Amino acid sequence: MSGEVECRVCHAKVQVPMAAAAVSKAYDIHRSSVSSRQRALNVLLVSGDCVLAGLQPILVYMCKVDGKFKFSPVSVNFLTEITKIIFAIIMLCIQARRLKVGEKPFLTVSTFMQAARNNVLLAVPALFYAINNYMKFVMQLYFNPATVKMLGNLKVLVIAVLLKVIMRRRFSTIQWEALALLLIGISVNQLKSLPEGSSTLGLPVAAGAYLYTLFFVTVPALASVYNEKALKSQFDTSIYLQNLFLYGYGAIFNFLGLVITAIIQGPSSFNILEGHSKATMFLICNNAAQGILSSFFFKYADTILKKYSSTIATIFTGVASAVLFGHTLTINFVLAISIVIISMHQYLSNQIKDEVPSSKIEMGDAHEHRSKESVVVNVSDSIATEICYRND
Repeated sequence: MSGEVECRVCHAKVQVPMAAAAVSKAYDIHRSSVSSRQRALNVLLVSGDCVLAGLQPILVYMCKVDGKFKFSPVSVNFLTEITKIIFAIIMLCIQARRLKVGEKPFLTVSTFMQAARNNVLLAVPALFYAINNYMKFVMQLYFNPATVKMLGNLKVLVIAVLLKVIMRRRFSTIQWEALALLLIGISVNQLKSLPEGSSTLGLPVAAGAYLYTLFFVTVPALASVYNEKALKSQFDTSIYLQNLFLYGYGAIFNFLGLVITAIIQGPSSFNILEGHSKATMFLICNNAAQGILSSFFFKYADTILKKYSSTIATIFTGVASAVLFGHTLTINFVLAISIVIISMHQYLSNQIKDEVPSSKIEMGDAHEHRSKESVVVNVSDSIATEICYRND
């Protein structure tokens, strides 16, 4: 997006870039005053996400019995959303008790309804997340856990494109090269990784697996970008209140998925506790913790940082998969991990140098416009002086 500013002298209209509408002024202030404590928070977020994201495909794999799931994946997603809703309510109650004298309460009916209207955009990522969480189970039927994590890293490239288009985020040439290097690393790992001799949806396995991969990459990328846009556009709103809305929408969409499944497979499939085991309970808790942690990434950090931290989790997933299930760590996987780590270092190093708060960008644009205006004034004065000289 760009706006037009009219010159006061010549009345010419000049195009001036505008900051992305998704990022509020409150977030601009937050981003321009990053302290050492906030950097430490980013380190903790990355560390926690590496463990949780690395465990997720392992737990999903452990939930399979004879290569299939004895439970409905939608039921796991629904119970995960309910778990996150309970956590959000508990944190809101704790936060409400800690309000200082004079601070505006945020649990009143009027404040709650106003926040709900302001955060209605969270319904978009909630829908995408509901689809993506189901796709995670489907992907496990065609790829081993380590390969699923590597495929998930393709989201970084898609997210970068979406951030540029939707949120007008700027990337340097070196950062685009780092993302291209990431794509190369993932491609190296995928050589000869598809299972053979099976089919899905009446299509050859390669075609079916790649079709699921396309959705597996695109849908969560859209969810992440719209989630960051929604959270940061209402930066003053409590993150736990925003999470309550996000998880509420997610529970609704997953409940609709349960209803649709019951209509197709019969009423017996509506039993959300059928076929669950200790592994699925651990999976629900892990997914809930990962979802809660992700919201802090999107609001206080960056979507790209979140996805690169998930890339680091690939190492954890690969090693754990080899130890627990005897999956072989091929030379392709080792080379791919090396390339991905180099890509991540290249991208983040350049990001630290190039990242400028949008408030400073706006000031720079305003300064540039004033410079253009002063040039117009000087030119106008010179022309007027020359005319006066000729008339004399």
